[in-house]
Amino acid sequence: MATELEFNIQEEVQLEEPKKYKVLLLNDDYSTMDFVIEVLTKIFKKTQDEATAIMLKVHKNGKAVCGVYIHEIASTKVAQVKANARKAQFPLKAILEEE
Repeated sequence: MATELEFNIQEEVQLEEPKKYKVLLLNDDYSTMDFVIEVLTKIFKKTQDEATAIMLKVHKNGKAVCGVYIHEIASTKVAQVKANARKAQFPLKAILEEE
């Protein structure tokens, strides 16, 4: 005797896009332009031309966006900037800003 059970489960799942955060580099009077370009190429995977353009924005405007990421990735990038700056003895800072 075979019985067939049918389950008609309709669940409405609503997925939300995770919030995005901009990572910004802040200008200071001590970090060299070469160091900022190095950070942008190594941590943010920018090309040399992209890194130079962002570095000049930081220098002229006081800050510039390096990338937009979900919170976990953005906070990791900020921590990487801090660690690299500390190791190189520069005061370069990165911050998060909700998009």
